[in-house]
Amino acid sequence: MTDDEPIEPPERKRSNAKAPEISPALLGWFRRYAERHLARHFHAIRLARSGYDPAQLPAGRPLVVYLNHPAWWDPLLGLALAFDRFGRRHHYAPIDATALARYRLLGRLGFFPVELGTRRGAAGFLATARAILKDPTAAIWMTPGGRFADPRERPVELQSGLGHLAAKVPTAIFLPLAVEYPFWEERTPEALARFGKPLDASEARLGPGEWTVLLAQRLEATQDALAADAISRDPARFEIVAHGKAKAGSAYDAWRRLTARLRGEKLDRRPGRKGE
Repeated sequence: MTDDEPIEPPERKRSNAKAPEISPALLGWFRRYAERHLARHFHAIRLARSGYDPAQLPAGRPLVVYLNHPAWWDPLLGLALAFDRFGRRHHYAPIDATALARYRLLGRLGFFPVELGTRRGAAGFLATARAILKDPTAAIWMTPGGRFADPRERPVELQSGLGHLAAKVPTAIFLPLAVEYPFWEERTPEALARFGKPLDASEARLGPGEWTVLLAQRLEATQDALAADAISRDPARFEIVAHGKAKAGSAYDAWRRLTARLRGEKLDRRPGRKGE
């Protein structure tokens, strides 16, 4: 199947697609679980200050947030960012149909099934996504790379489903999100994120293949910018979305205080400063 080959199901089948029903109670519980789990395993969740500010997104337009996929943590990090930056939206995400059959609870959290690697699965994804995006408050979060990939891998390549979605839903805004999990000065890693410049699907009449290439280029540029931020190891380039609870051992803290004193430095614990 080529990028521009139609994958839509017949109109009769497409009309049966609908957004999954989200349970607010279960979603609230899962949000609290995700926040605690992230806090135990990361020093901090940080969002690049020089990236795109989602508050600038036009109101009344459905949203597709598409991100690279470096690790198992991506859905939990996405959830944290969803509530922190897009709290008034209804959030959804595609998931392997086999996995959803095993963990049906996820369906009450906004996940919808996709049969991977088949034309029928691609058509089903497109039908459900289009049904969801009829709601101007909806946001779909997805990792269209289709596999785990190192955040430095180039070129960034995306599966064709995202391009088909952009071609068929001109009302949607497509927002790239780069994420990675480097180790800096602490024993636990940092969860870093950066939003890139969004693409308005109504501003260009492109085929699915052209959209796929353009969306991949925009995500790659966002990943490059985040890589520069990560390599700098400068907390001032980021704002704190959430602090982690995992702390370095007391012996390590004592060693840092001693070496800083010998160098005539002072450890600064204020947000965005060295030693945070």
